[in-house]
Amino acid sequence: MPPTITVVVSIVALLLFLTLGFFLGVFYRKKVAEREISSAEDEAKRIINEGIKAAENKKREALLEAKEEIHRSRSDYEREVKERRGELTKQERRLQQKEENLDKKTDALEKKTETLNRKLAEADAQQEEIRLVKKSQLDMLEKISGYTAEEAKQYLIHNLENEVTHEMAMKVKEVEAQFREEADQRARELIATAIQRCAADHTSEVTVSVVPLPNDEMKGRIIGREGRNIRSIETLTGCDLIIDDTPEAITLSSFDPVRREVARLALEKLIQDGRIHPARIEEMVAKAQREVNQTIKEEGERAVFETNIHGLHPDIVKLLGRQKYRTSYGQNVLNHSVEVAHISGLLAAELGVDVATAKRAGLLHDLGKSIDHEVEGSHVTIGVDIARKYKESEEVIHAIEAHHGDVEPHTVIACIVQAADTISAARPGARRENIENYVKRLEKLEEVTRSFPGIGSCYAIQAGREIRIMVKPEEVSEDQMTLLARDIAKKIEAELTYPGQIKVHVLRETKAVDYAK
Repeated sequence: MPPTITVVVSIVALLLFLTLGFFLGVFYRKKVAEREISSAEDEAKRIINEGIKAAENKKREALLEAKEEIHRSRSDYEREVKERRGELTKQERRLQQKEENLDKKTDALEKKTETLNRKLAEADAQQEEIRLVKKSQLDMLEKISGYTAEEAKQYLIHNLENEVTHEMAMKVKEVEAQFREEADQRARELIATAIQRCAADHTSEVTVSVVPLPNDEMKGRIIGREGRNIRSIETLTGCDLIIDDTPEAITLSSFDPVRREVARLALEKLIQDGRIHPARIEEMVAKAQREVNQTIKEEGERAVFETNIHGLHPDIVKLLGRQKYRTSYGQNVLNHSVEVAHISGLLAAELGVDVATAKRAGLLHDLGKSIDHEVEGSHVTIGVDIARKYKESEEVIHAIEAHHGDVEPHTVIACIVQAADTISAARPGARRENIENYVKRLEKLEEVTRSFPGIGSCYAIQAGREIRIMVKPEEVSEDQMTLLARDIAKKIEAELTYPGQIKVHVLRETKAVDYAK
């Protein structure tokens, strides 16, 4: 057989073998698959049966639990219903009792109302009867007394007023006497002790300075050619030079006492030197300013040393020194401040309060007067601002603010400084007063006194420290005199300003005159 045919036969045989093997493998796998499917179906049936059994068991358990829960809930509900029924029963019982009590009270109230109405009717009847009896009695009283009801009322009121006025006057006298005996004695001791221990110079200065001249020829040299010298002096010093017919004298006028002192010293130096021209004037004014500044510093230090006060700011010391050239009613302000400091310290020692603070407040109380001609405002306001600027204590600031009554003093130190200031200013010889103002003050005092009814005449005596009043005896009784004196004193305190105190002296005189014929 040729090789080609052999190969072909071999290939065909191989293909047949492969085909047969494939079919045999497919048949075998089919058998295996059918067997596995059969076993899987059996397993599935078994699992389904077991699940059904488990589900039935779970169902039975759930039913049992639900039955138990329902039974338990029913028991709880029945118990709760039973309890609420018991509470409702109790409330119904209480409400029933309250209703019964309310019915009883209503019955009792109705009985009381009936009784009250009956009593009101009886009271009305009795009141009417009383009114008739009262009217008949009043008619009988009016007939017997000869007074009407209104006249009798006025008579009784008048008598009662007289009795009350007498009792009130006696009470006022008693209280005033008691307090005056205690307060005046204590105050007299304190003030007398302070004044006896304080010795001060009585100084008096004016607001103009007079410079003596060696001769009247010096006036022309001071005026200078076409007035250039006097203009230079007035420009540099800020003072007015008054050159009049007064022989051998020139008057310096200025509201600023420091400038006036600088001008006085410069003019005296120019007169001594003899060389008077603008350049020399400028030199002498500068030299006088340095001397005055040095004097201000020394006077401030002297005041601080004399009062033994420490820790003051240097600027405050200079302001104190400026008070040497400041006067108030002719009283030197620096000496007044030192005097107030001493008196304040003595009063504080007597009262047992801080002496150093009292003296410090007394020395600084008029601090604003140092620059009150340069700064707007009262010297009290200026002094408070300065003290606050230089970190003084609130107690000292309050004493400065209250020493003229601008605010109500609420510390002992403030009251002490106020009293010491009044003592220093009111003592005899301390201050001068303008004659016109003095006369006006006396006239005002008499005018205030005459404004009261029943005043016959009044006279201000003892330089206005006493007002003597003559009352009309037919209008003012003995008891009314005490009250009248008190009312006049209160009005004087409210309307007038004065140093010290004013004595109100009320006199009542009854005269009987007859003639023997």
